[in-house]
Amino acid sequence: MSSDSTLQLGTLGVSAYTVPTVSPEGDGTFAWEATTMVLVQARAGAWTGVGWTFAPAACATLIRDTLEPAVTGLNAFDVPAAAEAMARTVRNASRPGLTGYAISAVDCALWDLKARILDLPLHRLLGAARTQVEVYGSGGFTTYSEDQLRTQLEGWAGHNQIPRVKIKIGQDRGANTARDLERIRQARDAIGPRVQLFVDANGAYTAKQAVRVFEAAAECDLSWFEEPVSSDHLEGLRQVRQSVSADVAAGEYGTDLFYFQRMCDAGAVDCLQVDVSRCGGFTEWFRAAAVAAAHGLEISGHCAPNLTVPAAAGTPNFRHLEWFHDHVRIEDMFFDGTGDPHGGAVQPSGDRPGNGLIFRERDAEKYRIWTPGNKGASVNKVNDISEGAVIGPRGDAVWMCVPQYSRPWLAAPASLP
Repeated sequence: MSSDSTLQLGTLGVSAYTVPTVSPEGDGTFAWEATTMVLVQARAGAWTGVGWTFAPAACATLIRDTLEPAVTGLNAFDVPAAAEAMARTVRNASRPGLTGYAISAVDCALWDLKARILDLPLHRLLGAARTQVEVYGSGGFTTYSEDQLRTQLEGWAGHNQIPRVKIKIGQDRGANTARDLERIRQARDAIGPRVQLFVDANGAYTAKQAVRVFEAAAECDLSWFEEPVSSDHLEGLRQVRQSVSADVAAGEYGTDLFYFQRMCDAGAVDCLQVDVSRCGGFTEWFRAAAVAAAHGLEISGHCAPNLTVPAAAGTPNFRHLEWFHDHVRIEDMFFDGTGDPHGGAVQPSGDRPGNGLIFRERDAEKYRIWTPGNKGASVNKVNDISEGAVIGPRGDAVWMCVPQYSRPWLAAPASLP
């Protein structure tokens, strides 16, 4: 075994990448034309672990300026100590929100690093509860034409034989329920009667409106109703849950343990969603799963699917993992060793150490928008996304929030004096 000095955590490698979507995408309450991944590489001695989150590039600055000093020098094996150090150092920055995303990326990288040092698959280090992880195909954006929707759904249910698929509803913040119902029927027609059909309103409806939509779609046999109302409206979730036969789900925005406790205590959900790239990483994932178990609930993994697989494999009260179109596409572009969902389940990494993934940095480079210390870089164009970025005090690109369907403006780090 290596000496303690060899196992000390060094500085974190942090970078951000923005990948344009193939076509405009949207749900009931938001729309986008690009997705940003913030990636962390944690190093100790000759080993490197990787973790990531899907978040604005400002998250990278938070990791570099706030979280990195809190973990540098700690023993790479002491991941809980690093998690505690990060939680303490963000007290004044506030743990919920973007800070939680940043902590998640670092925490996942640290667990991957530990597994690689030990030459163990990460799901073995965490402890496996199952040999495969059930998934459901997810996308079905409100911006899709009927042909686009059918092609995607037939690809999941037909070619990949995934027995569960999900589409977005809540068109125009719930103002176009006629189209919602039309798309639900189109989806059912595309997948046939034997595949489970899930819907996600992304908080677009009121409670009674959600119930009316569900009742109007009764012939389509919906089995999962995600965020029928805002996930912050716990009483509204509870009202819908008591009124429909489908399982009501929420929790994807949870970034601290108390968020999940409040949601479970309120009786708001039938299945708690947890996002490993938002909740606080693997460390907090298992704590959230324990909270759910104490309330007699299962959990479902939200997004970042290839990052989530090792944790999902080690969770006894786990139901399924969202095989989300955007994130699957980016993970397949950036990594070797990603999962194959054929048949409706993916296998953990086998005998490969860590999460079993190999980052293809050269393939990702053309999408890079942020790396600390990259002095002298010019504005970086990504599919006509260029110029107009706000440059932070240390030369870092900072995102500007813009309305739906407009492009986010971004830049690579500017040169420092």
